[in-house]
Amino acid sequence: MTDALFLTSEEVAGLATPAEYVDVVRDGYRQRGEGAPALPRQTFRREDPEGKLTSYSAILPETGAMGGYTYTSGFSGPDAWFVTPLFDAESGEPLALVDGASMNPFKTGAAGAVAVDALARDDASDLAVIGSGAQARGQLHATATVRDFESVRVFSPTRENREAFAAEFDDHLDAAVEAVDSSGAAVSGADVVITATKAADPVFDGEDLAPGAHVTAMGQYTPGRRELDATTVARSTYVPDLRDRATQDAGSFLAALEAGVVDEDHVHAELGEVVAGVAPGRTSDDEITVFDSGGTGIETVAAAHMLYEKARDEGLGTALSVAPASEALTGRLP
Repeated sequence: MTDALFLTSEEVAGLATPAEYVDVVRDGYRQRGEGAPALPRQTFRREDPEGKLTSYSAILPETGAMGGYTYTSGFSGPDAWFVTPLFDAESGEPLALVDGASMNPFKTGAAGAVAVDALARDDASDLAVIGSGAQARGQLHATATVRDFESVRVFSPTRENREAFAAEFDDHLDAAVEAVDSSGAAVSGADVVITATKAADPVFDGEDLAPGAHVTAMGQYTPGRRELDATTVARSTYVPDLRDRATQDAGSFLAALEAGVVDEDHVHAELGEVVAGVAPGRTSDDEITVFDSGGTGIETVAAAHMLYEKARDEGLGTALSVAPASEALTGRLP
């Protein structure tokens, strides 16, 4: 028998700062760029009752951990359930089982921030955020740790939501944060654009992007749904989290392929390859870059292992006894 640590969402919340998430996720992507295994999401859908089961995984050898995300949504209601199993990468023994809901916006936001740090101009100071939900919050919290933004403009369709978002972050950040009435007003002149929405159609016009802009798109990972138009993809140096995902479920890239404005060679590199220095990132101040984030086991394992270590050091969590197969399958358990 071995003990794994179960961490509740309440125990995970606030256990790490956005900057700490960014540091471990950056290192996770470096390991991926140097060859660490990671697979794109796999989703199983059911029609009656309607719902889906999704999972993805990664091994981070230097971190010493492996695992991933498994989550469900739909079925009997609108809710979702996130679980992260974490294992020792050398022994294979279970380390932890993490209720993943609280860490979700922060580990996903950290992946976006790593991309901004790797692909945006060093002097980027003007940020646009499209979306005002939990994921947009996570992206902004994390991204604000890698660039010194002077101004932030946020747009989402519901005025009350974008104004509440702007007021919250205007108090939290040194930057001036304001709500604007259109995505065009947010994007115009922005050095960095973050999209974090549930939209099925493009949320801004790619012609509005300023030369030298960086875009992090993280709200869509379903064929037939997209946050970015074909113009944005075609104008950009396009970097997905995982190369295989670009032609599997990256709706924006697939739509650009279908429109004939790009081919599969338009994928410049994976984010990990850029972080590891295997592939170049930005090569000019006028270059437009895109990070297409669909979620991977890389940021999930990196974040979960950090939280596991912090919780263990602080005496948090509940021990769960797990039987090895050599005992459980042979009837040697008491």
